[in-house]
Amino acid sequence: MDFPKIRVRYAPSPTGEPHVGNIRTALFDWLIARNSSGQFIVRVEDTDQARKVEGAIELQKDSLKWLGLDWDEGLGLDGKYGPYTQSERLTLYTDVAERLMQNGKAYKCFCDGERLSNLRKAQLESKATLVGYDGHCRSLRSDESNSGSFVVRFKMPGSGISELDDLVRGHLKFDNSLSDDFIILKSDGYPTYHLASVVDDHYMDISHVLRGEEWVSSVPRHVQLYLALEWEMPLFAHLPTILAPDKSKLSKRHGATSVLEYKKAGYLPEAMFNFLSLLGWSIDGDTEIISKEDLVRKFDPSRISSASAIFDIEKLNWMNGHYI
Repeated sequence: MDFPKIRVRYAPSPTGEPHVGNIRTALFDWLIARNSSGQFIVRVEDTDQARKVEGAIELQKDSLKWLGLDWDEGLGLDGKYGPYTQSERLTLYTDVAERLMQNGKAYKCFCDGERLSNLRKAQLESKATLVGYDGHCRSLRSDESNSGSFVVRFKMPGSGISELDDLVRGHLKFDNSLSDDFIILKSDGYPTYHLASVVDDHYMDISHVLRGEEWVSSVPRHVQLYLALEWEMPLFAHLPTILAPDKSKLSKRHGATSVLEYKKAGYLPEAMFNFLSLLGWSIDGDTEIISKEDLVRKFDPSRISSASAIFDIEKLNWMNGHYI
């Protein structure tokens, strides 16, 4: 795949304070962009309106500014690919969903919550191979559908494989028969992450998509969306999870998880930048003190590890002492 311009995006959701894992993704995005004279875009993914927290995007801006992660588009910086907030792009998602339905790649689903709950219960009790939607509305004729509330589901192929060459994990293959028909447009008219991210990455000419490894299971869905829409896929890199020293998921019981909490505690931005850059990446496996300028010059995404990274507060304290 040959992209004329490197364009990466950091896509936070306004659901609270910026987690160190999210900001690590932003930092890797920024390093790729600055290493290649590319562009770093910030896109607000606010399609989950129920979880929206007022002021959360300002906290994202504060975190990026503190670490010196300047952006080229979004968060108040206009560009030809805007708007950069998903709730302002709803017509675009609806149009793409309509196109998929017209081409027989998606359909309206009228199943209510009770039916879906009973379906899941029955599947679990019978130890079904696939626990998910059973395609009940997939073949409905127009005269069989109703005018009630509906979602739009994508038709996953019942056979074959979905595959992708991941920059971190190598060649990934998934059996399509193990994925159900998933929702791309919710009953409130908002898209799900699956549709919105694919549509936005395409129309914003994103070349590289960096995201957490929790999204690996969604790869077959996104591959099939790209194929159905006949769009070229960007390069993907699924980043390793950041764990606590006890190898459990990093949480508040291990200390601060928000980057801004470290700012308030007096840590230097240079130390945090250096520390976060080494959570899942290294120059040579040994060098630990690296200037921002050297990180920009030497950052190579092929050196991102697939192994989980450990958030070692003692190491951060040592680094902070060095920069003081």
